Amino acid sequence: MKGVLVAAVVSLVVALFGTPMYIKVLVKRGYGQFIRDDGPTSHHTKRGTPTMGGAVIVGATLTAYAAAHLLFWSTPSWSGLLVLFLMSGLGLVGFLDDYIKISKQRSLGLRSKEKLFGQTLVATVFAVLALQMPNDAGRTPASTKVSFVRETNIDLAFAGTIAGILLFVLFANLIIAGTSNGVNLTDGLDGLATGASVMTFAAYVLIGIWQFNQNCQTNPGVKCYEVRDPLDLAIVAAALMGACFGFLWWNGSPAKIFMGDTGSLALGGALAGLAIVTRTEFLVVIIGGLFVTITLSVIIQVASFKTTGKRVFRMAPLQHHFELLGWQEVTIVIRFWIIAGLFVALGLGIFYAEWVAGV
Repeated sequence: MKGVLVAAVVSLVVALFGTPMYIKVLVKRGYGQFIRDDGPTSHHTKRGTPTMGGAVIVGATLTAYAAAHLLFWSTPSWSGLLVLFLMSGLGLVGFLDDYIKISKQRSLGLRSKEKLFGQTLVATVFAVLALQMPNDAGRTPASTKVSFVRETNIDLAFAGTIAGILLFVLFANLIIAGTSNGVNLTDGLDGLATGASVMTFAAYVLIGIWQFNQNCQTNPGVKCYEVRDPLDLAIVAAALMGACFGFLWWNGSPAKIFMGDTGSLALGGALAGLAIVTRTEFLVVIIGGLFVTITLSVIIQVASFKTTGKRVFRMAPLQHHFELLGWQEVTIVIRFWIIAGLFVALGLGIFYAEWVAGV
């Protein structure tokens, strides 16, 4: 349990004090945000604000995870390392996208096919490895069984081992693409995605600790959880939570730095990875409800325009719709944070209620 606290504190400190130093480096190199002309006019004042701040979040998370294990001389788990690999891999894809945007001063970074290839490659490697490396009890980091608050009886390996692996890889890719793009779409206002991420990762800190206390390997019983490395996953979640918290100090309105695709893809990947290895694949839809809602607003907008020629919202994603209605940016961010918190509370409530009911 001490490792969880250490990870949260170290990542918070590294992000809090490392971000201003990183801002100076970005300013010196002229790595500023490009602002689209078709967006809200109020965003034009943000042109030139340093971006790629997600590198600080990734760095703080990795540093904190390493510190938590070095301090207590404990061995990292495959589950934790895989989530960090997914976070870092998608963060690298986002970094390349951000760098191209900045260096060429355009809204388009990587081409859609290039970006999709990078995301798919990282997600596929993660999914394949997550079904390998069993521990002494034969449990692997992930499972071919579909999960909600725990594994269900729906097994993707119903048609055989190879088919099950292929279906799981496809399923994992869908989850990872959904969460990473969801966080990416949410990252449109100062501090919005960062603050929401703090709450979602805090939820996984609690889930990881609870699963550790009720784990089948140490506390077998009817309600135990078949999760391989729950405590180490809580350490990963705590590191992510602390890193986002420290970064939020500088990312809050008016933002001194943006996380960019470097941060949004990394955070979305980490969230998906935690959902997969903690066996809460469909619960993340509720815990990350704000990201889902904002993603749906884009889908609805595109579908409506292509089928009827009319737009449902003044602008998508949803936060920009409210900007065009005249809401102040800070007001939107705070109210969306409240919504994110309600989704997190609902998700945790469902998780705990299932354990109490023993369904």
